[in-house]
Amino acid sequence: MESSLKDMLDWLKSVAQEVRSLEAEAALLLHDQNDSQAYRRKMVEKATLLAGLTDQAGKHLAALDPAQAKPVRERLERFSKSAGTALDLGSVFFMSALLYPEDFQPGDKNDLETFIDALQKG
Repeated sequence: MESSLKDMLDWLKSVAQEVRSLEAEAALLLHDQNDSQAYRRKMVEKATLLAGLTDQAGKHLAALDPAQAKPVRERLERFSKSAGTALDLGSVFFMSALLYPEDFQPGDKNDLETFIDALQKG
């Protein structure tokens, strides 16, 4: 695997890990502490992280071959756009559902993790 793709994958994995961490923190705040405002703040943090994906990916995308970068950029733009819409709407439900398909089951990978797997496989 070329180093530019490996760098992109490492960065995406760190983002995916941060998303899972924010979601876990949010769940504890909501279910263990019954703090819906803190839960909302964590969901806004998650959505803000995802909304900035395309901008944050700039140097990684620039290092990829243009033919490889285009589909990656397009997918990241879809993630960013959905997150931006959730933030614009102020919908905590929409923010919590980001990256999760309708048929998601606990233990499944979210859409970002599935995307990372697909990039790794080529």
